[in-house]
Amino acid sequence: MGKRYFCDYCDRSFQDNLHNRKKHLNGVQHLRAKRVWYDLFRDAAAILQEEQSKKPCRKFLQTGQCDFGSNCRFSHMTEQDLEKLSAQVQGEQRLKELHQEGADVPPGTIEDWLEKRAKRLSSAQNN
Repeated sequence: MGKRYFCDYCDRSFQDNLHNRKKHLNGVQHLRAKRVWYDLFRDAAAILQEEQSKKPCRKFLQTGQCDFGSNCRFSHMTEQDLEKLSAQVQGEQRLKELHQEGADVPPGTIEDWLEKRAKRLSSAQNN
């Protein structure tokens, strides 16, 4: 049967030889899957910069769908999405600045803080 090569990006396997591996690694499907994988780990600032440089996709704005999907060269983000992303970038920058200044930054999220606050308020009311 021979050795088989499994591609983690594409989630498929094939007979492992030089020709098959080269053909797969240079294929469009593999390159797209690899790009999608690495895009998962990009920071919000890079995503925001890229999306702001693109023009809005007309078809996506009109119908809510685009035939090209993630391969579309136009932006599929609404104004609200861009505002949220911009706020996230600003929050990350503030946090980074605080870390550089050496300030104590409490770990956790806003939800954690709200839960702790609700517990404190309920215990204060019970007393």
